[in-house]
Amino acid sequence: MSQIGNAIEKREQGPEALVRQYKDDFTLVLPSHVKGETWMRLAYGALRSNQQLLQAASRNPGSLMNALQECARLGHEPGTDAFYLVVFGNEIQGIEGYRGVVERIYRAGAVKAVKAEVVYAKDHFEYSPDMDRPIHKPTYFSDRGPIIGAYAYGVFQDDSTSKVVVIDRTYIDKVRKEAKGSSSPSSPWVKWEDGMVLKTVAKRLEPWVPSSTEWRKEQLRAAQEVAAERSEQQTYRVAAAQQEPDEGPIEGELVE
Repeated sequence: MSQIGNAIEKREQGPEALVRQYKDDFTLVLPSHVKGETWMRLAYGALRSNQQLLQAASRNPGSLMNALQECARLGHEPGTDAFYLVVFGNEIQGIEGYRGVVERIYRAGAVKAVKAEVVYAKDHFEYSPDMDRPIHKPTYFSDRGPIIGAYAYGVFQDDSTSKVVVIDRTYIDKVRKEAKGSSSPSSPWVKWEDGMVLKTVAKRLEPWVPSSTEWRKEQLRAAQEVAAERSEQQTYRVAAAQQEPDEGPIEGELVE
């Protein structure tokens, strides 16, 4: 058999074939805004373009399936800045990125802007609970020093501000320590620390703003159910009124 034939046979029996086998399971959990065929092509592309990922998937296909299942549930594209597929030894871990968290917040439709910034030691930063929003003046064109914290807030459609969340270096280090493989050279915490800090503070913002793969759809469905119930009740009242018997004149009552 030729080298090309061997490559095709391995692909047909390898991780890509496994992903294809469970296509219906993935598309079943995908939110309505994601096209199943497009998502599947991206999953195949992520495997084909990363030899280390492909090898890990061959050794531990279950970890690949778990990562892709979580990616599909969140409505992200696999192997992108929204959802990383990271290899740790013989295991693949799916990690939602900062972009992914913010996408889900925007997708909900309740906020028109999300502000999240990393604060460095030499930046000017002011914030107290009585302030609407922080005052942050980064020193973009000089050494900003080490990361000391971050903040995030959302701006709703009526221009009001959500709760402002602020995290310090102690909290950042705690989250990093709890992250699996955070000291590995391939970890996003090592390769893109600022991005992981942004993700951390964005996750802290989530409880204070709607963020869901299907939030708008569920809101519409609930409104439609309420409207349908009210319409049904009104129809019942009208029908009941029309069916009330005419008792006629009461005995002794004069009828003109």
